[in-house]
Amino acid sequence: MPAETAHDRRRLSGARWAVAAVFCVHGAVTGSFATRIPWIQDHAGVSAGQLGLALAFPAVGASLAMPLAGAVTHRYGARTALRGLLSLWTLSLVLPALAPDMQTLCAALFVYGATAGMSDVAMNALGVEVENRLNRSVMSGLHGMWSVGALLGSAAGTVAAHLGTDARLHHLLASAVLTAVGLLACQGVLDPRGSAGERPPRFALPPKSALAIGAIGFCGVFAEGASLDWSAVYLRDVLGASAGLAAASTTAFVLTMAVARLAGDRVVDRFGPVGTVRAGGVLATGGGVLVVLAPHPVAAMAGFGCIGLGVAVVVPLAFAAAGRSGTNPSLSIAGVATITYTSGLIAPSAIGGIADLTSLAVSFGLVTVLAAGLVPGAGVLRGSGRGATSGPPGPPGPPGGRRPASAPDLRA
Repeated sequence: MPAETAHDRRRLSGARWAVAAVFCVHGAVTGSFATRIPWIQDHAGVSAGQLGLALAFPAVGASLAMPLAGAVTHRYGARTALRGLLSLWTLSLVLPALAPDMQTLCAALFVYGATAGMSDVAMNALGVEVENRLNRSVMSGLHGMWSVGALLGSAAGTVAAHLGTDARLHHLLASAVLTAVGLLACQGVLDPRGSAGERPPRFALPPKSALAIGAIGFCGVFAEGASLDWSAVYLRDVLGASAGLAAASTTAFVLTMAVARLAGDRVVDRFGPVGTVRAGGVLATGGGVLVVLAPHPVAAMAGFGCIGLGVAVVVPLAFAAAGRSGTNPSLSIAGVATITYTSGLIAPSAIGGIADLTSLAVSFGLVTVLAAGLVPGAGVLRGSGRGATSGPPGPPGPPGGRRPASAPDLRA
């Protein structure tokens, strides 16, 4: 094969930073939305239980739309597909805040979830492509950039909530800025050529060998999704925090997730996957207890931060372990991705349903129990290492190793 040139390496490096910017934009939409959930709840006039039901609609939309992303990419090309799907996602941010009642909120969140899922698949596929061509791990850093974007979005949302800004205006401005940045970033991503007659990617049901590993991912993602979507509501409704302080709890949670993901590879290299997840499980459990027993909003914020720090690396290590399990590593990784993604989808609505029947404190008691399950269950990750994905679940990466380094096939 032709040797890789310095020019090729520069273009690959540029493509890596471009897709990193895409991940950042995607995360910023999520952070912008999460901090204004209390405002959206009040505007639509829905209870905690109704809000939990409404928050299930992004899951429905994503589940139905995600399989279509592969076909869109296959037909229009990776770069064009990402450009369109990411723009739909950033523009959909304005919809939930416009909803005046439960029915329109559910419809808005369905569209929000569908565009989120499709753009998530497209950007993860390009992230895996960059990783393969560089012949080294970059996915952890890319998903760390997703967390950085979520942090930036939630920080802006915290300021907007503190100032009492109407979420409709806030999300309109955020949508416009993020759409422009996303379109600019998409210009630099790879546009890989597909093989003639190649079928669009499909999702697989999890094999039995992936269930134990998927259960660990389930616990981690459940705690992450519950904390991300409900931390602001918890501080406001349970502890009487102001809108600005409640929104700041989401920012604190996302901050710890971002720091942990960006530093995760070094920690795993030193302590190993089992030791890292067990320590994280202890930290997340302590955080959950602190949230449930917190007498003051600041204590609850610290608890949410501990949860984020504790569960941040669970999903990447679960994917890494899946790649080394079973007779078909690719199917095992897809299975773990299916289980963990399902957890992220059901967590927000489960928390709302339990809160409607009992209280939000009881709901986060369940989160604490699941976090504690990471401690005894971490042993199933033995033998996993670096190179797994993290952040918002997307299509699984290549099983076992990387492609041999070769001259990249890049389009201008």
